[in-house]
Amino acid sequence: MMHGTWRGRRQERPTRVTRAMVLRAGSYFRPYWREGLVILGTLLVAAPLALAPALLVRSVIDDAILGGNMRLLLVLAGAMIAAPTAAGLLSVAQTRFSAQIAERIVFDLRTGLYTHLQSLSLRFFTAAKTGEVMSRLSNDVTNINRVITNTMMQSLMQAFVLLSAVAVMFAMEWRLALLALSVLPIAVASSRRVGYLRYDLQKEAQGKLADLNAITQETLNISGFLLMKTFARESFERLRFGRKAVEVMDVQIRTSMLGRWFRMVLQILEAIGPALVYLYGGYLVIQGEMSLGTLVAFAALLVRLYQPMGQLANVNVEVMGALALFERIFEYLDIEPDVAEPASPVLLPTPARGRVAFNAVGFAYMPDRWALRGVTFTAEPGQLVALVGPTGAGKTTATYLVPRLYDVTEGSVTVDGIDVRDLGIYSLRSQMGIVTQETYLFNASVRDNLRYARDDATDREVMEACRVAQFDDVVENMPEGLDTVVGERGYRLSGGEKQRLAIARVLLKDPRILVLDEATSSLDSVTEAKIQAGMVPLMEGRTTIAIAHRLSTVLAADQILVLDRGRLIEAGTHAELITQGGLYAELYEIQFKPQLTEGVGAAVD
Repeated sequence: MMHGTWRGRRQERPTRVTRAMVLRAGSYFRPYWREGLVILGTLLVAAPLALAPALLVRSVIDDAILGGNMRLLLVLAGAMIAAPTAAGLLSVAQTRFSAQIAERIVFDLRTGLYTHLQSLSLRFFTAAKTGEVMSRLSNDVTNINRVITNTMMQSLMQAFVLLSAVAVMFAMEWRLALLALSVLPIAVASSRRVGYLRYDLQKEAQGKLADLNAITQETLNISGFLLMKTFARESFERLRFGRKAVEVMDVQIRTSMLGRWFRMVLQILEAIGPALVYLYGGYLVIQGEMSLGTLVAFAALLVRLYQPMGQLANVNVEVMGALALFERIFEYLDIEPDVAEPASPVLLPTPARGRVAFNAVGFAYMPDRWALRGVTFTAEPGQLVALVGPTGAGKTTATYLVPRLYDVTEGSVTVDGIDVRDLGIYSLRSQMGIVTQETYLFNASVRDNLRYARDDATDREVMEACRVAQFDDVVENMPEGLDTVVGERGYRLSGGEKQRLAIARVLLKDPRILVLDEATSSLDSVTEAKIQAGMVPLMEGRTTIAIAHRLSTVLAADQILVLDRGRLIEAGTHAELITQGGLYAELYEIQFKPQLTEGVGAAVD
């Protein structure tokens, strides 16, 4: 289990590139080897064409100009135009296929990461910052695309050009070739050092950018925005955002300066090489050991040597940065889901009976911090089972264990006699409906929000669910009816309207097990009573578990389970629990004594 320690595990990972990491990153390229072969084919042809103008210069000078052959000069001039044109056309094809590979790899990474995140339990999302999750899913993956298209694919082209240039140089004049290559070890050593520095800076930059995104997400979503405004914390949030933005700026400046110093070294090396070649090559021409055309051609080839050399040296820097991004993504992919699909899942029949049983259930969010301990009860089909108790007693936690949003730490939860850990997750959850304390709605139409429960539902079925939830009159008064957009998180609706929409949504799903977590807390007493009356026939044959702080909503429950500090301390009907005079009777007296007092006072008056 994670126990909320994913951040700590990330910091324990060594800041170095391993062979396993490189192979793992490379595995994402493997499915697209055919496109890779096409790219290699175009490079094999394009690389020599890129050298053609430099090679033709020697013939232009020695044979055409010094030989006084105008016809040959015209032919060579035409060839000097044709070769780059052909190379350019091949480059277009190469770019097309490299873009396809890059986008498909990004697609695989993004969808794979999203799918994996879906498999994690609530434990991960209660520990992780939403902004950081979004940053890895968006920024990190997008930056990998940039590296693949702009760096890695271009490096292949430059590698072919460099190798071709070296071969031609040695064929022309091996002494000059050795002289030109003498600066290569310095460039390689520099790139290696800078590459590791870039790796660390890239990780730091993405981490700080993720923190900045987290602040943005927290303060500019509607709930955070309202909180900021109502507490007049704009100045505080501006300062917090500004401090983090300064950190991002600082690491970006350091990254830019790192690259700039490296490029300066390369520029110096690119100046030293030609100077040595002209010095020694000029001597050879003066001594009559080499033609002038050969020296000019060799000098032209230097561009095809040093430019790729500089880019390839920089590739090491960029690839190290890309591996830092891959590592950040792998950190999430390596988190093992603590709620996993069983190896041989059992499938519930459709419809299931819906009998829910807790058998000595214990659950701890963290070691030795128990939220539930020794809870045992059974909810039969057709029953309304109410969970009551003080805040923090473990009521909501208990309902999370039924659909396996968490797994029990000890004991078992069964549905129709089968341990939920042995059931297929979809098979289990498809027959459950939950109305949570906080109603979440998409920024979409009323119809789309309702059909999230069942996308094949007809408008007639949608409106019938609305009628039972006492939401049909709201829809009818909306300007566009079911097509009315509810706004971000449903903020165009009142709290009560959102709750009624949520109830209608879960009723549209028609689950066999229904969990209502304070589902009517935002409703007035009249509307609440109407919804309860409408749901009575719907509860027949299905298991309903309701959490309530307002005891008036559960007086008619078949079972009332009283939780306190994670333990089940009382169980029975309303009448039985009142007679026992325990915690339930105390809670009931606290809630209803003011009403009874008011009633007596009114009678006296």
